[in-house]
Amino acid sequence: MKNNSKVSERGGFGSKIGFILAAAGSAVGLGNIWRFPYLAAKYGGGVFLMVYIVFAITFGFALMLTEIAIGRKTGQSVIGAYKSVDKRFSPLGLLAAVIPALILPYYCVIGGWVLKYMYVFIIGSGKKVSTAEYITASGERIPFFSNFISHFTQPTVFFIIFLLFTSVAVFLGVEKGIEKVSKLLMPILLLLIVAISVYTLTLDGAGRGLKYYLLPNLNGFTPTKFLQTIAAACGQLFYSMSIAMGIMVTYGSYMRKEDSLESSVRQIEIFDTAVAILAGMIIVPAVFIFSNGDSDSLNAGPGLMFNTLPKVFATMPAGQFIGAAFFILVTLAALTSSISLMETVTAVVIEKFSFGRAKSCVIVIFATFILGMFSVLGYSAWSDIKLLGMQILDFFDFITNNIMMPILALLTCILIGYIVKVKYIEEEVMLGEKRFRSKLLYNIMIKFICPVCMLMILLTPFVTNI
Repeated sequence: MKNNSKVSERGGFGSKIGFILAAAGSAVGLGNIWRFPYLAAKYGGGVFLMVYIVFAITFGFALMLTEIAIGRKTGQSVIGAYKSVDKRFSPLGLLAAVIPALILPYYCVIGGWVLKYMYVFIIGSGKKVSTAEYITASGERIPFFSNFISHFTQPTVFFIIFLLFTSVAVFLGVEKGIEKVSKLLMPILLLLIVAISVYTLTLDGAGRGLKYYLLPNLNGFTPTKFLQTIAAACGQLFYSMSIAMGIMVTYGSYMRKEDSLESSVRQIEIFDTAVAILAGMIIVPAVFIFSNGDSDSLNAGPGLMFNTLPKVFATMPAGQFIGAAFFILVTLAALTSSISLMETVTAVVIEKFSFGRAKSCVIVIFATFILGMFSVLGYSAWSDIKLLGMQILDFFDFITNNIMMPILALLTCILIGYIVKVKYIEEEVMLGEKRFRSKLLYNIMIKFICPVCMLMILLTPFVTNI
């Protein structure tokens, strides 16, 4: 009886399209919108795009297929799933549960920043944001964004609002909440990104920016730079495809047995890659025009999203409207990703403690709020506190994305490739299928290429510094 209660609380997707849109929604997030275009601009434009696409259809496909298959085969949250595969590897389940639990709080803080900008542009104050500067007590002039996050009240309020928006879908359950929300938001997101990218390409000078973005640029490409490009493309897959966060294992556990695993993963990666490339077609040409071809303007992180782009919109025809549409787009992308992160943590609480969904969701909201406040305070009252020389939010981002996720992916490859063998995954893929079309590719990737890529991501920072 107890197990049946757990199953009913966990729920499941009611359709294949619901699963695909939910998984694609998880994959399409902030990393696609600002990180992908920045990396493409930094690492040779078309060079990075080609490397990334190759990795997405090989390395990314193998890892995503593995995680979804583990989830569907075991029908459990990440902790129970890895334990079910092999008890000796049960600590991987704990690691896969900790990663989203650490990412969700700071992700919702950033989501709150995006929500603030969406609100500002919708009420017609976008141009004011792009030009506003504030003078600190020391006489330093800082932009609107830096002033905004340096205070406590507004970032906290928008963080809480974004967290509550996220929790609604999770509270309603998999089919009635996550699936329905994904079916509503993902088509809107796709329409917005196509419309904005088409508009951006009509601007004077956009062709030069598009050329800079799409065509390979080998100037200054040394062996070290090429190694960094490969590592950057591999690392971006984690951001872009929600790999090694426990999400795909969780969503896989909700997937129907009769739905094709292989085709579903292919459709998710096509959707996700298309959105990332379209995001670049919005940002790179627009910033390129604004900066008169200065590639340094395509800086990473909050600077691009919250400082540079508002200035671009301020100089663009119909910029107020485009800016509002863009930040609505980013808000939707952030929400679909944060929902998947919260669902992954909530599923663990439901399974581990046998709590109902509502109670588990409340526990996760409270814990996320407490941890998220560390990131809020890290830019205000605790701005002088540094962890390994980083702001608190940056520290959480670094340890999860640069250390914990590659380790989880590496050990998962070892588990499937050499301990339980690839037949474990092949059996699940073959349910209701005549053949596993990518079987040879999958075997090579999971046993040889993926582990090497994980080691490369882990070691590249040390090698390049040396």
